[in-house]
Formats: sequence, C-alpha cells, structure tokens
Amino acid sequence: MKNSYKQQIALRLTAVTALIILVVFGIIYAVVQVTVVSSIDRELQLETDKHKSQIFIVDGEIRFSHKDEWQEQEHTQLQLNPIFIEIVDLTGESMDRSPNLRENHLSFFPERAGSGEAWVHRSGSSEMRQMQIPLMNGSQKEGYLLVAKSYEDISVLLTNLRNVLLILYPGILISVFLVMRYHADRSIEPIRSIIKKANQITQNNLNERIPLIKPNDEIGQLSIAINKLLDRLESALKREKQFTSDASHELRTPLAVLRGTLEVLIRKPRSQEEYVQKIQTALQSIDKMTAITDQLLALARAELGKMTDLEECELNTFCQEYADEKAEQSGRRIIWESEFESPVFIQTNEKALRLILNNLTDNALKYSENNTPVLVKLCPGVLGMELKVVDQGVGISEENRERIFDPFFREKEENVEARPGTGLGLAIVKKVATEMDLQIKVTSQKNQGSTFAIIFPAALQS
Repeated sequence: MKNSYKQQIALRLTAVTALIILVVFGIIYAVVQVTVVSSIDRELQLETDKHKSQIFIVDGEIRFSHKDEWQEQEHTQLQLNPIFIEIVDLTGESMDRSPNLRENHLSFFPERAGSGEAWVHRSGSSEMRQMQIPLMNGSQKEGYLLVAKSYEDISVLLTNLRNVLLILYPGILISVFLVMRYHADRSIEPIRSIIKKANQITQNNLNERIPLIKPNDEIGQLSIAINKLLDRLESALKREKQFTSDASHELRTPLAVLRGTLEVLIRKPRSQEEYVQKIQTALQSIDKMTAITDQLLALARAELGKMTDLEECELNTFCQEYADEKAEQSGRRIIWESEFESPVFIQTNEKALRLILNNLTDNALKYSENNTPVLVKLCPGVLGMELKVVDQGVGISEENRERIFDPFFREKEENVEARPGTGLGLAIVKKVATEMDLQIKVTSQKNQGSTFAIIFPAALQS
C-alpha cells in the first residue's frame, strides 16, 4: 500500500529534521569534548611550564630550584582530579614522582617524548590524559617530566552525554513525525475539499466550480486552474452539442428532400422529363450532403492538428498563383496586390494556407455581386504582415461579427433567398488559423463589404 500524501510530506520533513538534529547533536558533542579536553590540556600545560624550569638532572641526580614547589599539597594528596608528576631518565626508569602516585607509575612513551601534545591512555584500570616533556641540562637531554591527570570523569561525562543524545534522538524524531503528520493532514484538507467537489462535477452539472478559499496561495491557484479547465470543457461540450445538433439539422434537410423526391417518383409512372427533373433534385441534395461531409472532414482534420507542419513559402508567388487559379475556376475577377516589392518568405503550411484562402475567397464571392471583383492583398500591419481578402458584398452586422466563426452559423438576410453553402467555411478558417498560430481580423460594414485579414506574426517570417 502506497503512503498517503500526508505521510509522504511528514516523512520528508522528518528526514530533513533528522539530518539537522543529527548535525546539531554532533556539534554539541564535539564542542563539549573539545572544551573539557582543552581544559585538561591547559592544566597540564600550566603544570609542565611551572616545573620544567625548576627541575634539572645533573650526573643522574635530580636537583630542584624550588623544592617547596615539588612538595605542594596538590602533589601530595589524592584530592579530586589531582595532577600526577613523575621524572624518568632517558630509558624511562623512574627517578622521582609526586607522593600522590604512591606505588604507581606513569607510563613513558619514547615516541611521544618531544611532541608537546597530550594524549589519553589507560594505566591499569584508569584512563589518564598525559603530557611529557624532555628535561635539558644545557643542550643535553637528561630525562623526561611526565605530567598526567585522571580522564575518568571526562570519559564518564562524554559517555553520558552521548547516551543522552542517542536516547533523545529517536524520541525527538518520533515527536517531530507525529507533529508533521498532524500539520500535513491539516494542510491538505483544502485538497480533499477540491477532490470531493471535483468528483461531484459530472457532465450534468458541468457549470459548477471549485470554491476559492485562499486564491493567492498554491492551492488557490490549483482551484483556479481546475475552474479554467472546467470552463474550457464546458465550452467545448456546448460547442460539441451545438455542432452535433447543427450537423444533424443540415444533413436532415437534404435527406428529407431526397426521400420526398424518391417517394414522389415511385407513387406512379412519370414522364421522362419528370424523372430527369426529380433525379436532378435528388442529385442536388446528394451534392449538398457531400459538400457538408467534405467540410466536416476538413474541420476534423484541422482539429486533429494535421496541418501544422511548416515549410518555407514565398508569399507573393503563392498568392499570385492562387488568385489566377481561383479566377479561372470561378469565372470572376480576383485582383492580387502586394505592397512588398521584394520576395516575402514565411514559415507556413501551404495546404492549410490554401484552405484558409479558399474558404475566405469563396465566402467573398458568394456574398458579392457578380460584377464586383474580390481583392487579395499583402501589406504590412501593426501586429505583423497581413494577407487580406476584401469584398464589396452585403457585409456583416456588428452583433453577428463574433458568431460568424461558429459552425453552421449563417446570418439571415431579409428579403433575400438563402445563399448556397454549409456554414462551415469560416469555422474551418478559424480552426486552421488557430492551429497555425495565425490571427484572423474582421472589419465589416453592412452593405459596404467585408475585409478578412490573416496576420502572420514576426516569428513565422523568414
């Protein structure tokens, strides 16, 4: 079973705290050890400094410059933490020692004779910290002064400190873990609320949102992100429902016409002219359904992002060839203009760009009079280079200007017979342009014409 998120947070924080406490305990132990050992070493150093100039060995005999210093009370009694002193010759044989040593002797270490450092060693059943210095007679080394002090109390102190720290360590960690887990549980309570609310949101109540408690913290930002995602899902679902409804409606009309025509044909025998007429009507319905299906497939390809492979294209030549080809196909005047004298290279997908131009041009031709030309123009703009399709047609009302890119939306014209089309052309234009990171700008006035501008950002220009 995997640990819950609160357990993971508690474990991570506890692990970090454990490392910090371990370092702190190590520092405490090291500081105490260094402090007490330094204290002993200072006492030993003071003792050696005091006696090294007072003791001489001449012809194998010890001589004192101040005999009374050697007979001080601290050297004659076994008081608390006494200092022990012994004088040895070059071979380590004892020559004299402080009375508090009684029958015992300090250990002599020839290899440490001139180091001037103190060290800990075991003498019998006791631990001692000892320092030894050579005794000189002029430039001649005659023996050694050994100074030592019991290390037992210090050893016990350090052992007790270590044991206390080792006992406290797991106890502190357990306490820290429990506290961290409690606060982690409190911290993720808003996340539980988000999960609970998110699980309650289904397709039937997609309009509900996650409540914002503290919008400025990370959890608040998570709620905002989820709500934005729900907004997009709700909009997409509404568009999907509307698209399905509109598609069904658009397909139902030619199907109904086709069915009605065929039913009329089979009721009774008809003349050849009537059969031809009815069959032509049926073929028109089939053509309309075919056009709708082709447009739906084009829209589906755009939504799947199959038109985003970019390649270098010289825009002047491309648009000139397109305008000539479209004029020949439609039998209408299509004028090409460019404000750039030199070649203009961009990164684009030629098939996608041709699909956009084709739908915009078809739309311009459909809503313009037969004797008026359609202008395709390339010019600089505020946001980037603009490729415009300009007509002198019926125009678009201001209230419908944003809706013209919705699938199957077609603006109704008073006292005018419905124009042929599927209502998907501009929806395809918008979708393909979005996939290619292009902007579409529309300017239009009723009965004065419309201008659709494709804006190429600087990033696509090469």
